[in-house]
Amino acid sequence: MTDDRPEEAGDGDAATNVLGEPLEPCSRDPETGFLRDGHCRHLRRDPGRHEVCAVVTDEFLRYSADRGNDLTTPRPELGFPGLEAGDRWCLCLPRWREARADGVAPPVVLAATNGAVLEEVSLATLREHAADPD
Repeated sequence: MTDDRPEEAGDGDAATNVLGEPLEPCSRDPETGFLRDGHCRHLRRDPGRHEVCAVVTDEFLRYSADRGNDLTTPRPELGFPGLEAGDRWCLCLPRWREARADGVAPPVVLAATNGAVLEEVSLATLREHAADPD
């Protein structure tokens, strides 16, 4: 079976956010995204779908660790500095949806969240969790 999701351009110009505008960077410090280029890209080779730009909270970081994904401990061998509350990070779409269902979804940065997430989450839902209400 092949994955028919489109590959985005490497420079980010082709990507749009959930508002239909050019995708803005999520974070450059710490450097985030599947490609560690600051953007939450929609890529065929990213099975985790690191497409939701979120402002992580202590509550979410504990939640993620409880599910086996410790995002606070630095992993230098992977170029991962460890996160703390307030950092912006490209989260996996399935994990954000799971956290939402459990009432601990971190706020979403709409301008930096890839438009492809609209396949699974409505814009109205994302706006309810917006870190940057428009």
